[in-house]
Amino acid sequence: MTKLTLGPITYHWSADARRDFYARVADEAPVDEVYLGEVICSKRAPFHEADLPATIERLERAGKTVILSSLAEVMLKRERKATGDLSAMESPEIEINNAAGLFARGRRPHRIGPFMNAYNEATIAWMAGQGATHVCLPGEMPAAAIAVAAQAARELGLGVEVQVFGRASLAVSARCYHARAHGRTKDNCQFICADDPDGMPLRTTDDRPILRVNGIQTQSESYIDLLPETGRLVADGVTHLRLMPQSVDMVAVASAFRNVLDGTIGLGEAEVSLRDLCRGVRFSNGFYHGQAGYRRIAMAETA
Repeated sequence: MTKLTLGPITYHWSADARRDFYARVADEAPVDEVYLGEVICSKRAPFHEADLPATIERLERAGKTVILSSLAEVMLKRERKATGDLSAMESPEIEINNAAGLFARGRRPHRIGPFMNAYNEATIAWMAGQGATHVCLPGEMPAAAIAVAAQAARELGLGVEVQVFGRASLAVSARCYHARAHGRTKDNCQFICADDPDGMPLRTTDDRPILRVNGIQTQSESYIDLLPETGRLVADGVTHLRLMPQSVDMVAVASAFRNVLDGTIGLGEAEVSLRDLCRGVRFSNGFYHGQAGYRRIAMAETA
């Protein structure tokens, strides 16, 4: 059965908000696997690391598989240490998002996260040879490339994951534009990113929404929505469908995807429900269809 996964929270949500979020995920969300951990900014980690053991225990008690994700960018000594400490763990599973993690992990089993460049069969084969058991493909890959990569991964015995909901990660930077936009430095940011739990909106000079900023990360303004494409993804060999946490009812989002996968409601009804849940946010699927990522290809709904 195709598994639904919940990716790591990429925003600087408060400790209370995270606790409440994961308690509800444990009790109500029809997801099979949950990724935890700080992937964007190491300065945020101390705010929620203390809660990790209790969060893991509650999620596992609810029947969810837990995976710990590493930072996407490793530059500082504390980030190297955090990555090394994570890579030394035997349980839970870990997802590596940076080459430093690959080096630290060696050939012990691990997952490959979407920040790694697993774009083709040769790269996936090399990763499998280094101990990878699972790969989450980069979000900008088109359908044909996903199908080829999924086939190669499955032949090697790897799980294959694709993000099907939430803002696309477009870049990570050594600089923190979120802090800079408020006249602060990266080292003295005062955690201004906490004011934007769904990312800081950027607009063009003619006042059109274009991107979101999340600390050092640049994201799409729109939410990826591949609900209409789930059938093709599954047919092409994708084993896991990833939902990225956003400031919407993620339990209801997960339910919409699960119901379509299980055939308990029609695609049209589920899409209406999803649009109502995310009212005011545009949906996109351009990358999947080999076009500009922000575009919404209407024909996909009948594909």
